[in-house]
Amino acid sequence: MKDTFEVPTMMTKEDVTMMILSAKKRAGLTWEGIAEKIDMSPVWTHSACMGMNAFPKDKAEALVTALSLPQEAASVLEEPPTKVWEQSVPTDPCIYRLYEIVGVYGPTIKALIEEKFGTGIMSAIDFDMQITRVPHEKGDRVKLEMSGKYLAYNSW
Repeated sequence: MKDTFEVPTMMTKEDVTMMILSAKKRAGLTWEGIAEKIDMSPVWTHSACMGMNAFPKDKAEALVTALSLPQEAASVLEEPPTKVWEQSVPTDPCIYRLYEIVGVYGPTIKALIEEKFGTGIMSAIDFDMQITRVPHEKGDRVKLEMSGKYLAYNSW
């Protein structure tokens, strides 16, 4: 069966991600449904399930229980990610449009942040995001709201 997984001897984040995707599909769950089961935001839940963030111990254990994953997966879910950005722009149209937005408006976003806050960055760790559907006469719109803590650059 293609929707089952074999438990490897030494689990990686990629192994656990595949187990999660398989369990999600088998159970007919949504990311919001999984997030509700472990009392976390859908944004953080998906990101951590894809290996891009670490779960706190209690949430890792709750996810393992909720999705009937092998117990060994919990410790992998708790590990901080090793983010390697050696990929090219993804070909998925939904994702490459976000790259296009950052390419076109990135310098504008940076300039406006610096005018309002000073030289610094928006945190991607202390971060929140909401995705909502907004009715519009030209076709429904995607509303993406991002909020990250402002972090001033250190000067030493």
